[in-house]
This record gives sequence, C-alpha cells and structure tokens, in this order.
Amino acid sequence: MQDAINEKNDFRTPKFYWACLVILIIFLGIVFLYEGWAYISGLMGAVTLFAMERRQMRALTVKYKWKRSWAASVLVLEALLFFLIPLTGIIMMMIDVFTGLTIDFDAIIMEINQISELIEEKIGFDLLTIENLGFLPKMGSAIVQFLLANTYSIVMNGVIILFILFYMLYNYESFQQAIKELLPFNKENRQILLEESDQIIRANAIGIPLLAIIQGAFAYAGYLIFDIDNPLFYSILTAFSTIIPVLGTMIIWVPLAIALALKSEWAMALGLFTYGILVIGGVDNIARFLMQKKLADIHPLITIFGVIIGMGMFGFWGVIFGPLLLSLLVLFINMYRYEYIPGSKASPRITTKRKNGNIRGIRIPHQAQEILNKTIKKNKHKVS
Repeated sequence: MQDAINEKNDFRTPKFYWACLVILIIFLGIVFLYEGWAYISGLMGAVTLFAMERRQMRALTVKYKWKRSWAASVLVLEALLFFLIPLTGIIMMMIDVFTGLTIDFDAIIMEINQISELIEEKIGFDLLTIENLGFLPKMGSAIVQFLLANTYSIVMNGVIILFILFYMLYNYESFQQAIKELLPFNKENRQILLEESDQIIRANAIGIPLLAIIQGAFAYAGYLIFDIDNPLFYSILTAFSTIIPVLGTMIIWVPLAIALALKSEWAMALGLFTYGILVIGGVDNIARFLMQKKLADIHPLITIFGVIIGMGMFGFWGVIFGPLLLSLLVLFINMYRYEYIPGSKASPRITTKRKNGNIRGIRIPHQAQEILNKTIKKNKHKVS
C-alpha cells in the first residue's frame, strides 16, 4: 500500500525526465553558442560545403566503393583547393591592395570641397564642409586595421571549416538522418524543408561568388580601357558590390565616371558610363538569367533583405545564410497556410515546384493525396 502511494506521489515521470533533458540541451546549447560565436562562421562554412559535396561523397562511397576516410579526405582537399585557398587569396590581395595604396586624402578633400562650392553656387546649399570630410583619413586607416585584425579569424575559421567538414562527410548518412529525426514536421514537409535548404545554399554558394567574379572581370577590362587609376582595386570593389542590394555595382563605376567628367574627360566619362550600363549591368542580367536555369530561383526581396540581415549576424557567410534563414521563415509560413488554413493557395515550396499534391492546378492536402495514390495503385493491380 505504501509503495503504491509513493509511486503515485513520485514526480519523476517520463514527462519530467523529458523536460529535464530538453532544458539541459537548450542550456548547454546556449552556453556553447555564446562562447563559440566568434567561430560560427566556421560552422556555417562547413555546412555550406557539405551541402555542395554530399552528393559527391555518396557517389564515391556507394557507386565507386571508396573508403569513407579516403573519400572525405579527397573532398576536403577539393574544398581547400577550389574554395578556401582562392577565397583567402582574394582577401589577402585586398589587404595588400589597401595597404599598398598611397592615397592623398588631403587632395581628395580639396577636390570634394571644390565640387561642394560649385553645387553651392548652383543651388545655394552648402552640401559638404571641410569639417564633415575629416572622417576620410580615419576611415581609410580603419579599413586597413579591420582587414588586418580579421586575418587571424579568417585563418582560424578556415581550419575549423576543414575539420568539421571532414567529419560531416565521413558520417554523412547519420548526419542527414539526425536532421530528419529532429525536424518537428511530417515526412512530406521534412523532405520539402531539406530540399529547399539544399537548393538555397547551393544557389547562394555558387551563384553569388560566380556572379561577383564575372562582373569583377568585365569591370577590370572596362577600367583598363578607360584608363582608371588602380583598376585592380576598383574591380575588386566592383566584385564585392554585387551583393549590395538595389544599387549593386553602380556605387563603384558611377562615381568613377563622374570623376572623369569633373576632370573634363567627357569622352572617357561617357564611355565608362555606357560601358557600365550595357556591359557590367548587362552581364549581371544575362548571368542571373542563365544561372536561374540551373540553380534555385529565389525571390529578389528574400535575397536583398537576407543579405542585409545575414551579414550583420554571420559576417561573410551571412551572404548565404541570411537568405536561407529568411527563406525558411517564408517556407514555414507557407507550410502553416498549406496545412491549416482551408482553401489557402499557398505552396509549401518557395524555390522549386511541388512535385505532387496538385492535379491540374487544384491543391490537394497531403493526407488526401496519400489516399488517392493508394487508390490508384490498387486500381492498377486490379487491371493487371
């Protein structure tokens, strides 16, 4: 009798153990996230490269029967040679370009002040003053200090990327299975979420750098043609400006064209302006159009606001994971509308077309679709 009473009053039920376990997981997760936030870029980079190389890992181990350790090592070496080393080289080149420049900030301030006086004569408004332009020398030194200070972080995160990537590839099946088990969705929505995340990561990881390289190369050719000082420096800035929302590369080549016009080099200014619109801007449109056929077509607003938010959160890798997080938010909202709002026309996908669940444009809930599929299979068996 006493044992029954004690068992009834015992608070250590399965729900209690479940709650304690969840609290411990969340607490330790927050602690490690807070202490290791400086290296979150390494984790983000590893996830990005894993999404791009997991199919190669599967092909090497399943189709060609390679050992996991050999396959993972080869793919890590591939990531090092074709991604991390070129990226690090570009960053180091930027540091070298910035530190090697001999910019006369006093002369720049004087030229801008002359332009300000000309504008004041025309419109009667003092646009700029010498005092307001005093930030230029400080800004230049701050950029150099920022790049030098982040060199250690870049190298350290590169090592972390390779280390994490190896074990993610080595255990790729269990890693993918763990993600599927932890997602709080039904089987259909779990698959949709994984496919959408993979599409978004690949689209940004491949599309954004490729677009930057293409526009940077064409910009470099244009700056050489129109005799721009330090063409390599400005072409690098043009490449990186491709991720800037709305304006993009215009924030680089438009001021350069204006600078040529202020020097009374009207032919060069007009030529660079035309080149920027037709060639640099045209290449951007053509490249995006061609890439949309191979990669996910992400809505421009998701890309714009995702990059703005992501770079503030994750730095460089925010270019990829900012749009991913915003896309997931839109995806979850669409899933909710699709599952729980009767008559909703929402699709649970945002980058790829739904493969099933629609007949002649009519939306069918996934439960009804499963019943319909079973009925079709039964009828096929009867006919045969």
